[in-house]
Amino acid sequence: MTTTTQSKPAKPQDSRGLAGQTAGDTAICSVNQTQLIYRGYEIADLAANATFEQVAYLLLHGDKPNEQQLKDFKSELAAMREVDPGILEVIGKIAQSESGKDDVHPMSILRTGVSLISHVDPETEDNSPEAGLRKSKRLLAKIPTIIGHMQMARDGKTPVKPDANLDHAANLLWCISGEKPSEMAAKVMDVSLILYAEHDFNASTFTARVIASTETDMHSAVCGAIGALKGPLHGGANEKAMEMLSEIDEFINAGKGNVQDFMDNAFATKRKLMGFGHRVYKNGDHRAGILREWGLKFANEVNPDTKKWFDLGDEVQKIMLEQKKIHPNVDFPCGMTYFAMGIPVPQYTPIFVASRITGWCAHIMEQHADNRIIRPLAQYVGPELRSWND
Repeated sequence: MTTTTQSKPAKPQDSRGLAGQTAGDTAICSVNQTQLIYRGYEIADLAANATFEQVAYLLLHGDKPNEQQLKDFKSELAAMREVDPGILEVIGKIAQSESGKDDVHPMSILRTGVSLISHVDPETEDNSPEAGLRKSKRLLAKIPTIIGHMQMARDGKTPVKPDANLDHAANLLWCISGEKPSEMAAKVMDVSLILYAEHDFNASTFTARVIASTETDMHSAVCGAIGALKGPLHGGANEKAMEMLSEIDEFINAGKGNVQDFMDNAFATKRKLMGFGHRVYKNGDHRAGILREWGLKFANEVNPDTKKWFDLGDEVQKIMLEQKKIHPNVDFPCGMTYFAMGIPVPQYTPIFVASRITGWCAHIMEQHADNRIIRPLAQYVGPELRSWND
């Protein structure tokens, strides 16, 4: 007699958070286990050979710029950097207040800034492709000015005006600090902006597309995206990663144990360790190694005292990989890199916006160009039908 063994039914996939679901088509970016591609160009190729302005043009226009197109694009952006003085005054007052310094996150101030500039943009309500491209450029140009004004106000310093002679990355650093960055600092920031510019239907981009699908304006969609990026499970992870490293350093200096002791306690208490793991990249984030290499180069050549953070990070990374088989994502080296550059930790995520605005705007324009309102269904798990009078 022949017997058969009945196999156990496959465990149903956890689809919460739309895990494993395809939510739409895009020609902007492809993310998979082995590659991150912007409009046909792989991220390592772009990080090694392109500038952020070239990548921004690529994302917004769809093609690599030629020499004249890049020159014109950079000139346009430089001419658009100024922000209405009344708006900057509001930003400064929020940032200078006691609550602004201690309780109001810079991402919330930046969100307010984008909302305010929508009121003085002459094309706010125009969703045509031509107006969308112009608004995208204005947002890209003005966001570093808002970030810089906010930080200088928080520091009690007189804000500086954007410098038309500096590229996007260098101007961003100038606006934040009031000091002209070194060539190395500008290069490292430029690479980080390339790495952060786009990442298909991540939480903030999907938020922007959902909002844009109602046929509302670009600024509204960007404000929603900023709100999504602020969360520690998304853009805010780079801040939390650096805060965690600082906590480990304090743990060691207080004589409580070593890195392994800290990690063992974190594992035992099921603490979420920021800067590790990714929904898509199960074998490692392609961007993390690139940014770590540049961050370590900066530390070694410009600020050797900060190399200790990379050594500490390497220990944490080794333990996570050996004991949990989890790789770091780009936010982990970002925290160390920006810290080595002297950037205030609360500004890490706003800097993310200064880059990702290109991807967001590209997606908003793509959504507006071939729109259908995004309205998924929900699986109801509440009570069965019942009568109010029972």
